[in-house]
Amino acid sequence: QVQLVESGGGLVQAGGSLRLSCTVSGGTFSSLKIYWFRQAPGKEREFVATVTESGSNTAYGVSAKDRFAISRDNSKNTAYLQMNSLEPEDTAVYYCATGPRASDSRGQGTQVTVSS
Repeated sequence: QVQLVESGGGLVQAGGSLRLSCTVSGGTFSSLKIYWFRQAPGKEREFVATVTESGSNTAYGVSAKDRFAISRDNSKNTAYLQMNSLEPEDTAVYYCATGPRASDSRGQGTQVTVSS
């Protein structure tokens, strides 16, 4: 069974940066597309970014475009989300997943809090 573990969250001031990591075990990482989602209290889940199996193609949600960058290192079974120019509105639990469906594997999430 595929397991995903996020790390790298924390408290940062507005305008700052964070890099989240998603380490995967129990599967063939290089055959998995990786997604990042986020969910703030009282809000719907929001798509943040995705990267294809080889890392050659990426896609971003509206709020992430031009500020965030998704990447992966298949030799380390790890995907990354570099977040720059963070805003208080980016405060949420960020989690990685192998797909957008409820049946897809996902991690427990990491809290990102951006102070103004």
